[in-house]
Amino acid sequence: MEADLLSATDGRGRLVRLMGCVKNYDWGPPGKESRVARLYACNSGNYVDQEKPYAEFWMGTHDSGPSYVVEGTGVTENELVSGKGERHKLTLKNWIQNNPSVLGEKVVNKWGTNLPFLFKVLSVAKALSIQAHPDKDLASRLHSTLPDVYKDDNHKPEMALALTEFEALCGFISLEELKLIVQTVPEIVELVGTAHTEQVLELNEDDGKEKGKLVLQSVFTELMSANKDVVAEVIAKLISRLHVKNQARELTEKEQMVLRLEKQYPADIGVLAAFLLNYVKLNPGEALYLGANEPHAYLYGDCIECMATSDNVVRAGLTPKHRDVKTLCSMLTYRQGFPEILQGTAVNPHVMRYIPPFDEFEVDRSILPEQSTAEFPAIPGPSIFMVVEGEGTVTASSNEIIREGDVFFAPANTSTSVSTSSGLHLYRTGVNSRFFEE
Repeated sequence: MEADLLSATDGRGRLVRLMGCVKNYDWGPPGKESRVARLYACNSGNYVDQEKPYAEFWMGTHDSGPSYVVEGTGVTENELVSGKGERHKLTLKNWIQNNPSVLGEKVVNKWGTNLPFLFKVLSVAKALSIQAHPDKDLASRLHSTLPDVYKDDNHKPEMALALTEFEALCGFISLEELKLIVQTVPEIVELVGTAHTEQVLELNEDDGKEKGKLVLQSVFTELMSANKDVVAEVIAKLISRLHVKNQARELTEKEQMVLRLEKQYPADIGVLAAFLLNYVKLNPGEALYLGANEPHAYLYGDCIECMATSDNVVRAGLTPKHRDVKTLCSMLTYRQGFPEILQGTAVNPHVMRYIPPFDEFEVDRSILPEQSTAEFPAIPGPSIFMVVEGEGTVTASSNEIIREGDVFFAPANTSTSVSTSSGLHLYRTGVNSRFFEE
């Protein structure tokens, strides 16, 4: 079999192989079924526990899950030896701090020597928490007040790009849908009360967005703040009613989804809150992006995820972790309507680019058929490449075989060409190209 070829040429840069970090959150599938586990094993050579959950594979510089540079690929012997002559593991973060030019001048001027994006692969077997990510001002306050919970002071806009069919809850449903929900889901009315319900039903398009947001905020806050014992009783009624209804007609997709959530998180208020959020199904190659202060929850499937370098999450449902209901309910935008689904823009025959409205990142998806080539022209900022399927050879300072699970850092101004004789599937993330056009 002919080797696939990943070659790079630039004035000073060199491709650097990376070892990523794995997260074993309990919503991940067991190792024997997890794409994340497979990629991690291929990337690191480490043992995978077949029964342990493997949820996220991180590539970047965040302190909660740092990547390490691998000896022999673009890293000198001196960089791996301390002043005492001892060999040590070198993080990508430290290597960048020692070689800031690899980020490019404009990136350093904006973000210093911090890589502005965090690249991940997610394998989701059961729902993640209903959550939102704070904007920069709120992130700074939360980190200052609760540093053990909110690990940094950065915002966390993010984008999920489906590798498989992928399900999520994202943003609040429209006013029309909200009215229908309060008329057809009596359990929500029981928790929020008739006064809030009537406020929803009396709303119309002429009232303006601000009034609609205030009503939605009061309904959502009342729901999320309900007494746990009462919530448990009401959800039991909901499940009983849906099972009876299922004997008379087929349940809607959202009703079926709610039943699945209840099995995963019994008596959790998030089961009812799901009725108020958009139920989104992505096909492979489709993406959605999430700005600060927007509610969401990933439900099922595999995806590529990219975000600003942060790990700040404010949770309020579908989780055994720390909940901060008051902060979540006060921080949300309460914007209504279905989220924009990105299909990607072709930048050449084998590369689709996904560009969210955030400076920190963009993502390229490259699925090369047999006997094909894709070009990644030099850009003024850094990139990380992740090989998801296929194998081949990387040519930089030396020739190396590349295969599923391999991850490479490409410095600014590195021109990259990817060729394959047998087929190759990879992703690249880098600073948003619009940032360099400003």
